[in-house]
Amino acid sequence: MSTTAEESTSSRERILAAATRLFAEHGYDATSTRAIGEAVGLNIATVAYHVGGKADLYREVMRRAHLAQREVVSTALTELGAAGPTPEETRAALLRFVDAYLDFCLTNPDVPALWMRRWLSDGSVAAEVEAEFAGPLAAEVGRIARELLDRAGMAPELDVELLVYTIVWTCHSFSRGGVVSPAGQRMRTTDLVMLERFRNHLHAVVAGVLG
Repeated sequence: MSTTAEESTSSRERILAAATRLFAEHGYDATSTRAIGEAVGLNIATVAYHVGGKADLYREVMRRAHLAQREVVSTALTELGAAGPTPEETRAALLRFVDAYLDFCLTNPDVPALWMRRWLSDGSVAAEVEAEFAGPLAAEVGRIARELLDRAGMAPELDVELLVYTIVWTCHSFSRGGVVSPAGQRMRTTDLVMLERFRNHLHAVVAGVLG
């Protein structure tokens, strides 16, 4: 790769990294192209040259967030599909899947933040993001989970789609906000005792709805 090409790739990656952080922290509407450029020491014209307009940049940020999410979820789904057929094996496999998703949210906090910002204020931007990314992935998880539950003769009336979203909403919220103690202190995911409490509680919720 030539020096010029390397510099172009480096600039693009720095822009995308800064945009990911700023979109996650402030949302789409409150993040300007100028602010993204300033974060990496580039002017607006240079940012546009490397990544296009603000909407184009946002779509690429969300695409990358989805790909990172999908990689982890696909691996977890493969392991889930290999679970034994008994109720005990099925329940244990589903809890391992929950752990894998929670761990992803904890190690990639910008991804939950991007989706939460979108839920709150950015829904009108790049509407195809839900149709191309979020919807199909959630549906795939729900389909495989339903197949495994049926095979094990478990929870025939369970709304698996809403269980999937309950796990997503809960993991995203906890990974970003933690828990507020009775004294008003925010206990974040770096508090290992609280993290263990949350993980055990999430397991109990999922196991409870499975019956």
